[in-house]
Amino acid sequence: MGDPRRRVPATDDVLGAAPVAAAASRLGRDLVKRAVHDAQRRARAGEIEPEQVLAATLEALPESASGIRPVLNATGVVLHTNLGRAPLSQAAIDAVREAAGTTNVELDLTTGARGKRGESALAALLEAVPGAEAAHVVNNGAAALALAATALARDREIVLARGELVEIGDGFRIPELLTSTGARLREVGATNRVHRADYLDAVGPETGFVLKVHPSNFVISGFTSSVPVAELSGLDVPLVVDIGSGLLRPHPALPGEPDAATTLAAGADLVIASGDKLLGGPQAGIVLGRAELVRRLARHPLARALRVGKLTLAALEATLRGPDTPVENALRRDRASLLGRAEKIAAALNEAGVDAHVQHSSATVGGGGAPGVELASAAVRLPRLFAERLRAGHPPVLARLERGHCLLDLAALDPEHDEVLVRAVREAAL
Repeated sequence: MGDPRRRVPATDDVLGAAPVAAAASRLGRDLVKRAVHDAQRRARAGEIEPEQVLAATLEALPESASGIRPVLNATGVVLHTNLGRAPLSQAAIDAVREAAGTTNVELDLTTGARGKRGESALAALLEAVPGAEAAHVVNNGAAALALAATALARDREIVLARGELVEIGDGFRIPELLTSTGARLREVGATNRVHRADYLDAVGPETGFVLKVHPSNFVISGFTSSVPVAELSGLDVPLVVDIGSGLLRPHPALPGEPDAATTLAAGADLVIASGDKLLGGPQAGIVLGRAELVRRLARHPLARALRVGKLTLAALEATLRGPDTPVENALRRDRASLLGRAEKIAAALNEAGVDAHVQHSSATVGGGGAPGVELASAAVRLPRLFAERLRAGHPPVLARLERGHCLLDLAALDPEHDEVLVRAVREAAL
């Protein structure tokens, strides 16, 4: 018998095969070529037969040219930071697809001249929050706060309560973010209590603005006091309020969560919010408020470095004008409907020989929003070993480990994904 390595097909022959050529047109020739070379290496090493090179190549190819993969969120955390926070609505996804080509993002189609960047998205924001005189959008909430500090308080003071010196995630902290802009912090009050008099004593000629930050990812309880926005609005300096989670209007499921409309009506000069949290849109930092202050931010040189692209603008506008978002749908789900879905999923899994049970569960908002608020939910309980197997599946499923079990919480999962979830669990059981 001859050396089997002589039977390993040539690279061009594999690349020329119809399914591989189709994959190359979708994924790029270089990526596919690397998969071919890896399959050839395995054949020469005796790991697979030479005749299996084509199949091994196709099996190794990813579904897309990006390493970012869709993951089913069965954690019970509606806005899971590690999963990209808010899933976009179909309207926003369609808008991104439309905007992916050449667009009128800075073109006035009537005159043919340069237009205002993202004008329709900004108009949609002002329609959603009529109390705002103007709006501006940057690439995330921290960027919006940094821009406000740079434009309004560089070489000046920002007055801020000590209890609001929060860490916003991944080790980044509000004090360090603010001082990196050249502003100085003037801390007032104690960790648990602050009074209006503390702000009055601190405000002076060196004050750039008073900042109020919603402690969106923790709760301080007990012997506490804070100063509401309405009591800080008459201090003769701009009042900037970072509400964090991105509610534009009050929400019945989250009565304690601040929103942009109410905060502006209470007297805030600028409100800063995130686009990819409770708003349910793309990652963005939203600035709403007095026209003169918004213009100072928008015309500052740093604004150019922080501006968003056409895909973000398209997704944001579609989120604002389109139907309810997946986040909104998740917040409105009731336990009875979730239990009904869980029972159907568990029954299908039991038929397949999987030890599955239904139980009540408590979900959370996540993403730094509504700390302490529990959402009534339902889950399918599986043996613990399924958690790791499901993460390695296609598609991956991220579950929650609780009391030694793997829980598939349905709060953040759209009903259209229930059948996909059942298939994923069945495959993980094999």
